[in-house]
Amino acid sequence: MVRTRNADKAAQEEGKEEQVIEQTTATATETTRESPDESAEPKADTPSEEKKEDAAPKATDRMARFKALQARAKSATERNLKETAAESQRLTTDPAVMNNLSRKHAFASHNLLKADTEAAGEDFERKRAWDWTVDESEKWDKRMDKKSRHRKDVAFQDYSQDARKTAPRSPPNIEAYEKEKMAAIERAAANGDLEIVETEDGEMIAVDKNGSFYSTADSTGFTQSKPDRAAVDRLVGDIHKAEEVRLKKRKERRGDDDSDVTYINEKNKQFNQKLARFYNKYTTEIRDSFERGTMI
Repeated sequence: MVRTRNADKAAQEEGKEEQVIEQTTATATETTRESPDESAEPKADTPSEEKKEDAAPKATDRMARFKALQARAKSATERNLKETAAESQRLTTDPAVMNNLSRKHAFASHNLLKADTEAAGEDFERKRAWDWTVDESEKWDKRMDKKSRHRKDVAFQDYSQDARKTAPRSPPNIEAYEKEKMAAIERAAANGDLEIVETEDGEMIAVDKNGSFYSTADSTGFTQSKPDRAAVDRLVGDIHKAEEVRLKKRKERRGDDDSDVTYINEKNKQFNQKLARFYNKYTTEIRDSFERGTMI
């Protein structure tokens, strides 16, 4: 009996232990099942919070861009109004009057600067030459000398000087002309068209009998005259020389030279000239080295 009671107690204790183990396992499984739900709850809340946090800077960025566009539109409108007013004022203003005013202003400023310089005891021409380089000053002096020579040469001096201005560059061959003239007279005298008459002074005069030797307004004998080949070549050479001189003078007036073209338009050419005026003295050696191919 004692053994059976002890066995019953042991069996009861084992049953209690099994119940306790089952309860602990059940609670553990419940906690493990509930833990994902608890951890999932904050995850479900995070996207909305992130959206709210991202929406705020986007709204401020959009507002800043909108204000920038408004400011840009306002500035463009103001600029258009100013340009429209300036254009209307330019159209209503006479350009001749503006040119006259600018010319008078230039003369007045020149005279005022000259008076102030002379009052200070300085040389006006020397002070004025500070704004020009040596090359520009030499070109200007040559131009003024040329203008003064032309101005002096315009006045009438004598007929030979006046003929020199309008005559071709190559002088006429007087000897060849006299030879051809004498040959034509001899041929006409041999044909009987001319009569050689000697005057009392011993001068020989050719008298045209039928009026066919000397040219008149109705004569067409000049069409049969054929110039010499050498004379034609000389005339062509003179024309080519005159054309070369004309092109050279044109380049001098425009300030062109035979250097390499380093510009794309007139504005770019002026800018390159300004750069060359100030920096050529520093870059001459570098450019020469590049051209020689010895630049390191």
